[in-house]
Amino acid sequence: MADKKLTVAEILAAARKADTQGSGAPTAKEEASSPSEPSAPPSGESAEAAPAAPSAPAKGTPPKKAAAGGGRPSVAEMLAMARAGKQGGEAAEAPVAKPAAKPAVPAAKAASPAKKEAAAAKSAPIDTQSILSAARKGTKPGPMTKAEAEAKAATAVGDAAKKAKAKEAIVVPPMPVKPGYAKPGTAKAGKEQVGERRAFLFGMSALAVGFTALSASFAAWTFASIRFMFPNILREPPSRFSVGTPDKFPAGQVEERFKAQFGVWIVNTEYNGQQQIVALRTVCTHLGCTPNWLEAEQKFKCPCHGSGFYKDGINFEGPAPRPLERYAIQFASDGSIEVDKSRMFQEEMGQWNDPACYIPV
Repeated sequence: MADKKLTVAEILAAARKADTQGSGAPTAKEEASSPSEPSAPPSGESAEAAPAAPSAPAKGTPPKKAAAGGGRPSVAEMLAMARAGKQGGEAAEAPVAKPAAKPAVPAAKAASPAKKEAAAAKSAPIDTQSILSAARKGTKPGPMTKAEAEAKAATAVGDAAKKAKAKEAIVVPPMPVKPGYAKPGTAKAGKEQVGERRAFLFGMSALAVGFTALSASFAAWTFASIRFMFPNILREPPSRFSVGTPDKFPAGQVEERFKAQFGVWIVNTEYNGQQQIVALRTVCTHLGCTPNWLEAEQKFKCPCHGSGFYKDGINFEGPAPRPLERYAIQFASDGSIEVDKSRMFQEEMGQWNDPACYIPV
């Protein structure tokens, strides 16, 4: 009877029955069988069977300490009491006087080991972690039979043999054959390579020269474009400048210090019987060349066409049509001589008589 699964109601009924048997009170089944004779004394057979009822729980019932203590029993104790009560109740239903009912216990004991293992497997608790682990692994939950264990071991051995065979089956491919250009060349091939390198270097040199010339021309064009953006400015010397005090220009002398910078000769000469300091323009009246002062000949001589001028600027030879021109000259506020190139005087027009074109000495 141990193989049958008990319901909760049967477990509780068996637990109550065990409690009542332990305390000596009549069970619910006995009360139901004899409701009209609660106080009648038992007969001869029933008197013998009455004391036999408490002896049944001695096989599987827990000790009487749990029932007499008054505390609430644990789940394990309740299950044990339920199983013992179930067996005791069935024994009580059978006629006690017949001794033939007692061999039922040896028959239960003589059950096969397979049934015992199944009953133990059913009664053994299975926690949630074991069930989840078995579900994740894809294996059957519960204990494994011998046949399943042997099959699993055989599968593992087969897998190992397959892996070993796959490793043995790996064959390293042979090295590829070297191409012709990778092999060491002969002396002729070396010379050809040198010639190719030289041709390559020469081509690269020509290419570099071409790019350099192109870059230079581009830079020059860029500079010319930038220069075109700015106007041409002719920087001329100032039109008014000082040449010094009168004592630095003695009589009969031509000063050429200001010819290169200002284009002027400062001359201390006599004109119409009067000693004067004048500023002559260094430009020939023929075609605009620059005459030279010849100290040995005491005259201005044009190197272009041979025009000649006296010390006072009067022309006397060559193709020059008129005398040299004068600039305005005067004393400055500090007592020095100041020349003004913004004003010019011509002799043929009678302008040399203007006091602004000379300083009397």
